[in-house]
Amino acid sequence: MVFKTLHLEFTGEIALITLSRPEKRNAISPEMTAEFFAAFREVEESTARVLILTGAGKAFCSGTDLEALKALAAQSPEQQREAADRLASLFQRIWSFPKPTIAAVNGHALAGGCGIATLCDITISVPDAKFGYPEVRIGFLPAVVSIFLMRQIGEKQARDLLLTGKVIEAPEAHRLGLVTQIVPTKELMIAAQILAANLLECSPVSLLMTKKLLHDFAAPEIAREIELATAASAQIRTTEDFREGLASFLEKRAPHWTGK
Repeated sequence: MVFKTLHLEFTGEIALITLSRPEKRNAISPEMTAEFFAAFREVEESTARVLILTGAGKAFCSGTDLEALKALAAQSPEQQREAADRLASLFQRIWSFPKPTIAAVNGHALAGGCGIATLCDITISVPDAKFGYPEVRIGFLPAVVSIFLMRQIGEKQARDLLLTGKVIEAPEAHRLGLVTQIVPTKELMIAAQILAANLLECSPVSLLMTKKLLHDFAAPEIAREIELATAASAQIRTTEDFREGLASFLEKRAPHWTGK
């Protein structure tokens, strides 16, 4: 398959997906979401045993494309729910991917982009990358990512990040557990390849069964939580604050919240 928003390549038993919308800071568009599913399917069906994800340009991923969100604000509740379900399915697909995944975070990972980075099994970051969930600052909701974030770093730390919408530096992300390792920028992909090579030395059956076991531990509860999260995500998109938050962000001005 020919991809427009991603680049997929294979080197031996290692697959590499590169988010390729550098002019949009690799924001997640509907087209990118569809291509993610296709790329994941291709990797899963291939002989590759490890998957690396990284971004083109200076950012890893800035989150959901704001122009797409702006269009959603004018759509029906049914369409908004479908969009929320698609994004939730993407995060769930990354979390449940049967082969080991490595995020090589080359730059800022924000909102949904932070979710993609930290949902991978292992997350390597450059020193100047930033992480965060600033959704509440633009009238949106960090719904689905909150499910996985609380499991990764604990409820108290997750509440701090999600409610303040603050953006943190890579060392703080490492301290919290969002990042596994920080490496010099020039060594990012080398470190990811070395880590992938180490994984390839392990038993393929053991890796697959370990990932399945980890998935099965939490899958029933996560399915229930995703239902709640997607409903809330669709609901927030019908509010005045959501429309004002998007407008103020795109117009580069302070928002005027109404609380409605």
